Amino acid sequence: MATIGIRELANHTSAVVDEVNRTGRPTLVTKNGRPVAVLAAIDEEELLDHVLANSPEYVRSMRTAEREITRGTRGRPLEEVLADIEARA
Repeated sequence: MATIGIRELANHTSAVVDEVNRTGRPTLVTKNGRPVAVLAAIDEEELLDHVLANSPEYVRSMRTAEREITRGTRGRPLEEVLADIEARA
């Protein structure tokens, strides 16, 4: 993985982004020699999945929901949901 300092990135942003996009290889961004970010190419169709998968709130919410479903502490019986849908129609 290529590495670039934040100052160099600021001075050559367009060229670095073009390189990442062209090669598909990510670039590690450092500040004062310490890793702070990764610049990676992303396909437009993958953007929403990427944002959601990397959103701490989303991930936390999904894990909570999965635990509750597994324990049976959340949700409603299918019959109840279908009855609500029918009543609204």
